[in-house]
Amino acid sequence: MHHNRLKTAALLGLLTSLILAIGYWFGGSGGLVIAVVVSLLMNGVTYFYSDKLALRSMGAQPVSEAQFPELYRMVRELSTQAGQPMPRLYVSPTSQPNAFATGRNPQHAAVCVTQGIVEILDYRELRGVIGHELSHVYNRDILISSVAAGLAGIITMLANIAWFIPLGSSDDEDGPNPAVLLLTLILGPIAAMLIQMAISRSREFQADQSGAELSRDPLALASALRKIHMGTQMRPLPPQGQLTSTAHLMIDNPFKRGGGLAAMFSTHPPMEQRVARLEQMARSAGPVQFER
Repeated sequence: MHHNRLKTAALLGLLTSLILAIGYWFGGSGGLVIAVVVSLLMNGVTYFYSDKLALRSMGAQPVSEAQFPELYRMVRELSTQAGQPMPRLYVSPTSQPNAFATGRNPQHAAVCVTQGIVEILDYRELRGVIGHELSHVYNRDILISSVAAGLAGIITMLANIAWFIPLGSSDDEDGPNPAVLLLTLILGPIAAMLIQMAISRSREFQADQSGAELSRDPLALASALRKIHMGTQMRPLPPQGQLTSTAHLMIDNPFKRGGGLAAMFSTHPPMEQRVARLEQMARSAGPVQFER
C-alpha cells in the first residue's frame, strides 16, 4: 500500500513537470503560470475523479440490488468476509465479457462488470471474478491504476484538443500546424509510457491468487478467465479514445492481440499463465471450500 502511494506521488509529480515544461516551451513565463494552474487542476481531477473517468469510458451505469440481486449478494458476502466496505456496483452495456475495479481506496471504490460477462458466466465463475476485482481494491492496486488511467486519458484528450489550438505558425493555412503535430506525436507515447511504468503485470497474478483465496474457489476463477479471454478475442473493443487508457484496469485485455496502439498499452500477463497458476493453486489447496 505504501509503495503504491509513492508511485502515485511520483506519477503526479512527473505529470506536473511535463506540463510545466510544455507551458514554458510554448509560452515562456506566461505559459508557465498557465501550466501551473492546469497541472493543479489535472492532479486534482485524476486523484478525486479518476474512477468516474474510467466508468464513463465504458458507458457504465450504477445498478440497484433489485436489478442485480445475485451480483449484490456475492459482492456483499465477499466484502463482509474480508471485513471491508462494500464498493459501488456498475454495469456496462458492452457485450464483451470483462470487469474492472476503480477508485482511490476501499471507501471510494467501484466494481464494474459488463453485460457480456453477466451473460456467459455462472454464479461460481462470476463470484470468482468479483473476488479478483475486490482483491485489487484491498491490495490498493486501484489507487495507482486509476490515477494512471486518469492521467493517460487526460493526456490523450489534450493531444486531440491540441489540433484546434493555434500554437506557433504554419506555412500552409489549411494544413496541420507542425508544432501541434509534434505535440500530438509525443503525447500519445507518453500516455502509454505512464501506464507501463506505473502498472506491474504481477498485480494480476497477485489479484488472481488473493481473489481465489477470498472466494475459496480457484478453479471457478480459472474457468471464468478462459471464457472471458475467449470472449475478448471474439468481440474485441476498438483501441480508441479514453478506452485505451482504461484497458489496464480490466481483468483481461479488451483489445485484439497484435501490435500497434493496443500492444503499446498492454499490461496483462498471458492468460495461459494465469489459468495454470490457479489450477496449481487448486491442486495444492485440495477440495473446493465454497458451497452456494
